[in-house]
Amino acid sequence: MSITTPAGFSAAGVAAGLKSTGAKDLALVVNHGPTFDSASVFTANRCKANPVLWSQEVVKDGIVRAVVLNSGGANCYTGPEGFQTTHAVAERVGATVGVGAVDVVVCSTGLIGLANSREDLLAGVDAAHAALSPDGGDDAAHAIMTTDSVSKQAVVEGAGWSIGGMAKGAGMLAPQLATMLVVVTTDAVVPAADLDAALRAATRVSFDRLDSDGCMSTNDTVTVLASGASGITPSLPDFTEALTQLCTDLAMQLLRDAEGADHEIAITTVNAATTDDAVEVGRSVARSNLFKAAVFGKDPNWGRVLASLGTTSAAFDPADLDVAMNGVWVCRSSTPAEDPALVDLAPREVSVTIDLKAGGERATVWTNDLTHAYVHENSAYSS
Repeated sequence: MSITTPAGFSAAGVAAGLKSTGAKDLALVVNHGPTFDSASVFTANRCKANPVLWSQEVVKDGIVRAVVLNSGGANCYTGPEGFQTTHAVAERVGATVGVGAVDVVVCSTGLIGLANSREDLLAGVDAAHAALSPDGGDDAAHAIMTTDSVSKQAVVEGAGWSIGGMAKGAGMLAPQLATMLVVVTTDAVVPAADLDAALRAATRVSFDRLDSDGCMSTNDTVTVLASGASGITPSLPDFTEALTQLCTDLAMQLLRDAEGADHEIAITTVNAATTDDAVEVGRSVARSNLFKAAVFGKDPNWGRVLASLGTTSAAFDPADLDVAMNGVWVCRSSTPAEDPALVDLAPREVSVTIDLKAGGERATVWTNDLTHAYVHENSAYSS
């Protein structure tokens, strides 16, 4: 159940010496074809890491032959030397795999401002190439972990074709686009333009709806590779549905592993005038530290939900809003309704439903609670 489940791919994960623990920290994924179509989405953060700046150029022609990823350092704001390191890594991958560096996507994750050892990275590429295997997907998924407590992998089976994916991310989870490092593979025959359309549709309702802490990374990348090895061309709707299922699965794995979280919270806004309104409302609640702290304390404080709604530009009547928490309608027509004491916030999964009564659109945004453990982990991250 990994990125090497689809035919036509090999992968590896090795220890290149970037992590002081000696754990695996460099992954390589290679598409052996016969086709090499690809699509990618990147962070919308204007402050982008060197690998993103490199990879944005690589993907413009829709052809990617390999993806190399390292954990242990983000290679972001490391000066011209940092970009040259990214270039050198792509060149080494190209030389070992037998492709051009311009067809190699590079991804890095870790601490901003940390210059990765170029020598260690290049040696790691050599080791990863030597270890490439059709069964190497699990090692690759472990090599990209940073504060992740578990690897994230998923597979969706089509009619004679399949999609596999791996992801990393446990903090700095906020949208536009990606919110983490993700590599997706498929052995379906899908032209690059269709891959791009499917990927953007899938990320829009999965990764882009995940808002763990409102903090957008500098390194976010999601790349999908199509080998065409199955010889089967699914319809674009069928492929998009499968890709959306895979991306949603990975997004929920990321949410469950959010740093120090005790609760996963699904915020569903219904009867909105537009989908954008529904997303804006859900995101406003997801980014309320007061609300997230209340959930951590098992306090069904619906007033903090309404206060968050008031900061949005969504269409609604502030005097006629309904809110439910775990199925209990604690607020009707913007007034107290059922007893909040009926809301059981002991389970890990929490649902919030907001009825705007302004239209027929809906959307769900996912977040988690704000815990002591989250504050501790992120206050000590550099060490």
